[in-house]
Order: sequence, then C-alpha cells, then structure tokens
Amino acid sequence: MEGLERKSGDIDILNKHLAMEQAINTDSPLVLGNKLVLLQDGPQTYQAMFAAIRAAKNHIHLETYTFGDDEVGQQFADLLLKKQAEGVQVNLIYDSFGCLNTPKEFFDRLSAGGIQILEFNPVNPLEGKKKEWLLNNRDHRKLLVVDGRIAFVGGVNISESYSSGPSIHSSDKEGAKLTGWRDTHLQIEGPVVAEFQKLFLDTWSKQKGPRLDNQINFPKLERQGNDIVRAIGSASADPYSLIYLTLLSAIDNAQLQVSLTNAYFVPDPQLLQALGDAAQRGVDVKLILPGNTDSWVVFHAGRSYYSQLLRKGVKIYERRGAVMHSKTATIDGVWSTIGSTNLDWRSFLHNDEINAVILGRDFSRQMDAMFAKDLAESDPIDLEQWENRSLLLRLKEKVARIVKYWL
Repeated sequence: MEGLERKSGDIDILNKHLAMEQAINTDSPLVLGNKLVLLQDGPQTYQAMFAAIRAAKNHIHLETYTFGDDEVGQQFADLLLKKQAEGVQVNLIYDSFGCLNTPKEFFDRLSAGGIQILEFNPVNPLEGKKKEWLLNNRDHRKLLVVDGRIAFVGGVNISESYSSGPSIHSSDKEGAKLTGWRDTHLQIEGPVVAEFQKLFLDTWSKQKGPRLDNQINFPKLERQGNDIVRAIGSASADPYSLIYLTLLSAIDNAQLQVSLTNAYFVPDPQLLQALGDAAQRGVDVKLILPGNTDSWVVFHAGRSYYSQLLRKGVKIYERRGAVMHSKTATIDGVWSTIGSTNLDWRSFLHNDEINAVILGRDFSRQMDAMFAKDLAESDPIDLEQWENRSLLLRLKEKVARIVKYWL
C-alpha cells in the first residue's frame, strides 16, 4: 500500500475497494505480485494460448464450455496431442451440453493420445460418474493453466466463431456471412496462478477424475509484477455466488463510474437496484450490451429491463457489427473483473463460473481504454425512442421474461 501511495498519490478510492474485497469472506485471497496481459478477442487469445502450450514442460490443464470440432478446435487438439506425446500430461474438462455438437470421435482421438478427459455432468445420465443427474448445472468456465505458472481466464471458448475477431466478417463453408465475436480474456503470471490451479483441481475432483500429482501441480511461484488479483470460482452447489456478491459490493461502493460489458443480460432485482441506486447517487453507470446475439430469448429478456434502468439514469449502449460476448467490469478506475460470468440467472444460480478480480489503477486504465473503444462501436439507447418501440418487440420481451430463470 505504501508503494502504491508513493506511485499514484491519493489512493482513497483504491483503499475503499481493497477494504471491500478483504471484507468478503472467501477461501481465495487477494494476491500480490502478478503480471497481467489483457487479451482482446479470439485471435490475440489463441495466439497467447498456443505460445504457452508450446512452451509447456510438465502439465496442461484446460477447462472449457465449448470445444468445437472446427478449424480452431483441430488446432488446439493437434497441439495438445503433440505436447502429450512429448511427455507433458494434458488434463481436459469439457461441458457436456456446451459440446453437444462436437462428435464423440473428436474426444476419443484426444483420449487415445493419452489426454485425460472429463465430461462435466454428462447429458446422458447413464454416462455420469456421480449419483445425481445434474442436467441444469453446467461448467461455463474458460480456464487454461500451463505448468502451474501461467493461467488464462475470460469469455473465449474454443470455437471458429472467435477466429476472425469482431472487425472481420468471415464466411462459412456454404458462403454465408458470419458476424465476428467480440470477447475478452486475461493472461496471468505470478502467485495467484496457484489459486486458479486449485479451482481446476476442485472441479476435477468433484467430477471424479483420476488422482493428479499435487507436487507437480503447485510449483513455487515468484513475484512477476505489481498487480493485485483474486481468483473467484462459483458453483451451483454454493449457498450463494461469490462472483455475484463481489460485483454487487463493488457497484454499491462505487463513487465515480461503473462500466459493464456483458453478453447475456437478464438481471435480478438486486442487480437492478444496485445499478439504479448507483446512477441516482451520481455515479456514471454505462452498460454495453449486444446488438447482435446468438440467443434471441436472452436478448429480448434483457431488453425488457431497459426502460426501468434508463429512467434511473443508467446509460445503455448496444454493440454493433459484432456479437458482444465479453464479460467485464471496471469501477472507479481501480476495480476490474474479467471472466466467464454473465449477468443473468443462469450464471448466478446454475453454472460453474470463474472470474479474476483485479485491484489497481494501471490495469483499470487499460480496461477503461478497451471500454471506450467498444463504446465508439456502440449505439446509445434513447429513453424516449425506446418507449416508442413496436408492439412486436414488447411482445417478444414479455415472452422472453417468462423463462428468464432458465435462460
């Protein structure tokens, strides 16, 4: 703290958010001495991941919601099999529902090459290793840990959808135009990587995976930078979502600004209240939400809350020219988060999710610059115009809201 004060002067707001984070009871501590790289979109993320995987010496832990059998998925599969053949143990967790469109033969090939694979809560109840059939509990996490020394976390799945980035519009095999996806990921080096490793191993254990070598999984980690990071995982079996609690606390303590980007926005009453209250006490609250989406039900359910938020002074923008899939927040220029968690009932109640929370001004400046870039590519929602929207749009919103709990 003394070093931060000498470097940045007044740190009252940073102190407040640090105190708020410390007050939240969690087994995952605030960890000093980390180095972060902000990765914007699929191409940057995949390039950084491939570099880390190629340099792996001991083990690779990969947890993902979607692992597509497409060009990107094949690139990952080939590289993972190569590393496994070199003696690097690869352990993979994939979500059964998220990979419904990925053929069994794809994973059979990985398994035949020596990669240890766990299918999270199989859709087929006869294939599960657990007594309960938890169809609605999905593993929505996106986590890569290499050698216990470098971690990647964020919103990017392993899928061709992310291969071009948001500014390039590609075509599928039939020549149909595809809209690029806008997403955010984070590369982490330093002591907090051990906390992300614990989260992977906890899921591995709960899914009845074979025993792994803990001495190999937790190497001694030296300081790599100056960033303060907390690794937060949530699971459907938890009494409450720690990620959700942390975000609500940060919004409730906001003094200057709250900037959120999110893919699936179906807020509950507490989040609506927190955002509205922040705006009414003078905080500059901005939301960047999708203008294009892969789920029309979620899209219209989220839009049904626009009027309520706009009337309270919350500013809403819809990202154009891309499918907004990023899940980020930056608050007061000192508090940031990147992860897999959407602002909807499914993420807070039914999914296993993972986020990194970062405390510090330097990283927040990077996040704010990224937000400003997205804002320039977004269209503002005007309250007067919005309340004159068509009856058809209103009907879609009402229908979508009926099933919001299950979205």
